Amino acid sequence: MSLPSGSAVRFDGTALGVFAFFFVLITVLGFIAARWRRGDLSQLHEWGLGGRRFGAFVTWFLLGGDLYTAYTLIAVPALVYAVGAYGFFAMPYTVFVYPIVFLTMPRLWNVCRKHGWITSADFVEGRYGSRGLALAVAITGVLATMPYIALQLVGLEKVFEAMGLGALGIGKETPLVIAFVILALYTYSSGLRAPALIAFVKDAMLYITVIAAVVIIPIKLGGYGAVFDAAGKAFAAKGGDTGVLLKPDQYWSFATLALGSAFALFLYPHATTATLSADGPQTIRRNAVWLPAYSIMLGLVALLGYMALAAHVDVKDGSMAVPALINASFPPWFAGFCFAAIALGALVPAAIMSIGAANLFTRNIWRAYVNANLSNAQESRIAKNVSLLVKFGALLAVLYLPTKFAIDLQLLGGIWMLQIFPAVIAGLFTRWLRASALMAGWIAGMVLGSALAWHQGLKPVITFAFGDAHYGIYIGLLALVVNFVVAILATPVAARLKREAPVDRTQKIDFEDVVPD
Repeated sequence: MSLPSGSAVRFDGTALGVFAFFFVLITVLGFIAARWRRGDLSQLHEWGLGGRRFGAFVTWFLLGGDLYTAYTLIAVPALVYAVGAYGFFAMPYTVFVYPIVFLTMPRLWNVCRKHGWITSADFVEGRYGSRGLALAVAITGVLATMPYIALQLVGLEKVFEAMGLGALGIGKETPLVIAFVILALYTYSSGLRAPALIAFVKDAMLYITVIAAVVIIPIKLGGYGAVFDAAGKAFAAKGGDTGVLLKPDQYWSFATLALGSAFALFLYPHATTATLSADGPQTIRRNAVWLPAYSIMLGLVALLGYMALAAHVDVKDGSMAVPALINASFPPWFAGFCFAAIALGALVPAAIMSIGAANLFTRNIWRAYVNANLSNAQESRIAKNVSLLVKFGALLAVLYLPTKFAIDLQLLGGIWMLQIFPAVIAGLFTRWLRASALMAGWIAGMVLGSALAWHQGLKPVITFAFGDAHYGIYIGLLALVVNFVVAILATPVAARLKREAPVDRTQKIDFEDVVPD
């Protein structure tokens, strides 16, 4: 089987019809969600956290829908398509992350519920008594989330392109704007309940798509042996650091990138929001045990990159490899189903991301520095409006800025998110570090990480040479080490100067499991 260049953009009404059916279905579910597990949506904890009432089953789908996004489904196999085994770094990091979640997130949930906190910045302010450090955490989260939302819309854009809407004379702006408006309206109306309910449909469709792809496509290509053989020959012809196996000089960069990404993932506002919406710490622990099932699926998704090479998919943009492979491998009705699954993989996380960013802005920027006397209803209304603005900003970025701009900022976002690790994660276990020292560490990590990334042409890895050996290190992890060193060295200085009295609104028991009311 082979795919001639350009066939990925042929319009097919059947595919569009199936896609439209599921898009309408999830739109209806998005608005119905306001009445699901009914709560007072004029309260921020109800709109932005679903009332903290999601059990293990709902949380599993919500986190899966949150973390495994449309851009992941397109970008991971696109990277494998381009360079081979290096693209599989996403698989080990999603395995690493769950033991971290098991150990840390139940403690965060306990202390946040005890004090009515909505965001990680709320926790930082309460733990260290520092509005400035909380502001740093909030700004970091909002800045890192914006390009992440934009990339979801980029994934949606690739789906529309693959369905050939351009052949109808419809520019990419029209379907993206329509999708944005629908997403914005049901998120505003239903809050976190909307992506939680839609996630059931999204994940079911995604599993069907992936299982069909990893079974049917290899059969058409002559089996997995033929797939790997064809991919190996393609990489051999391409040369460089490509191949179905890692090159020795890729080991360190692969490992540190996976480890650093694991440390950062649940610090993102959308992951924290989905976690704090659980109904208890045991729900979080159960999900940390079962969520690696998604990592298996991610590995299967990555294999689509090899299949695209074996199918001789020829696209100018690697992000079109999977959509083109789908068009070449399945009848139009099932291709439309697959594209709908990928589109849901954009809309669900984009909704959660906008809610997470809105929670941070409202609680830790607007309420802290603009109006401290907000009523609960005003607070919720501002969060709803900010969620609209965040999505609108992401839409403008996709429509009027090069896609590379959003990708570069998202790479920087991962480096930035790692720099709140000492304040948030270390703060769950110790109060020894002082707020001013943590702020100094945050500044050092942000400046160093951003400068190194800029110097590398906004690539996330920097290479060090020791004799004939070369070691690639993830810049975010390197900046985090410097961050920790500065914070640790500055803490005794801050304590000796006595310019900062340790203020801590938490107690040891606050971090221990509690029984929900």
